[in-house]
Amino acid sequence: MPSSRMAYARLMSKQHYLFRLIPPRPTFAQDRTAQEGALMQAHARYLHEQFTAGHVLLYGPVMAADGAFGLAVLEMDDEGEAQRFGERDPTVEAGLNRFELSPMHVAAVRALGV
Repeated sequence: MPSSRMAYARLMSKQHYLFRLIPPRPTFAQDRTAQEGALMQAHARYLHEQFTAGHVLLYGPVMAADGAFGLAVLEMDDEGEAQRFGERDPTVEAGLNRFELSPMHVAAVRALGV
């Protein structure tokens, strides 16, 4: 089977979720404290580890007009695993941020070369 077909088969065998990390205030990206910044660095490390492990397809901040928030597309075995992913985020554990999960159907993925 060509590698693109194998990748598609693997992708379709998992469940996907849109993960939204919600900051404590709309101005958070501009006025976070040093302590909040340290937690966000721990969050960045956590997301990168999960990305490297193959649990996250993409992630990054969204610079929305009403305030920035974090977004990731998760690739998990089930909703419980996705929920645990969110609960284990260092910023969520510390009570700084909260999160929302939405089931998602991934119809196609294009390699980004990143």
